[in-house]
Amino acid sequence: MSCGVRHFLDITALDPVELQAVLDLSEDPSPPKVLEGQGVALLFEKPSNRTRHATEMAVVQLGGHPVYTRGEELGLDVRETVEDVTRTLCGYHGVIAARVFEHSKLERMAAVSSAPVVNLLSDHSHPMQALADALTLRQLLGPLAGRCIAYCGDYNNVARSLGEVAALLGMHVRFGCPAGYDATPAELDRLRALGAASVAQAARPAEAVEGADAVYTDVWTSMGQEAEAAQRRMAFEGFTIDEAVMQRARPGAVFLHCLPAHRNEEVAAEVIDGPRSHVFQQGHNRMHAARGLLAFLLTHQAS
Repeated sequence: MSCGVRHFLDITALDPVELQAVLDLSEDPSPPKVLEGQGVALLFEKPSNRTRHATEMAVVQLGGHPVYTRGEELGLDVRETVEDVTRTLCGYHGVIAARVFEHSKLERMAAVSSAPVVNLLSDHSHPMQALADALTLRQLLGPLAGRCIAYCGDYNNVARSLGEVAALLGMHVRFGCPAGYDATPAELDRLRALGAASVAQAARPAEAVEGADAVYTDVWTSMGQEAEAAQRRMAFEGFTIDEAVMQRARPGAVFLHCLPAHRNEEVAAEVIDGPRSHVFQQGHNRMHAARGLLAFLLTHQAS
């Protein structure tokens, strides 16, 4: 990692006190213009709806100028190396934010960048989504220490970052994942070590959501996994979050999904479009969380 620069590649780049500070800044209606006169490079190897709009508007609200660049324009490691692209862009911009396939590209950026590097999504983690998740949960449930969140589906980048943020907030963390798509024992131990009130994993969603305050799911087949779609549909049979599953959660439990969603696949339409669903509040919080994170990073750089 480049000396004196603070990057955000994973939720664990923050400690619990810093995480709360980011969430507080995310709800600040008059954020400091920490990006006044500066650009922010938004590098997108993978297309996005929420991530692009949320991050561009967060930059504008902080007084900066977002510059969106598609993957084919960049040609990371094709037209130019990751390192050469990064060294060039950090001479123009106050922040480099990237949505990539391989997490290692973010690590290589951070190793040479004189500007903060922010992970907008990688195959390993999705920390900006997790910040929005935590902000939404805090708005809906109040203080989160001791609360329980259940994630059902593939233990993917979204699940990993959600587990990290929930652990840092002192929550009980539950996973319901089919064999072969579940978290390893080492992963569960890592989340316990981050401060989770407890961590458990079940092979069926009904067991995982028992008594949970919040139920969360994601698509069964993520971008780049399309060739596995049929195999995954079979593996995840019985993992649809429907009313019967939600009834196992605590009365008043909320439903979350990072979107985009496939109705009547990973979640029943009656759930995602029902009164317990807060997926659009969660989506809108992507912008607020991005603004809070950027404001924090630019005022808390390493000495």
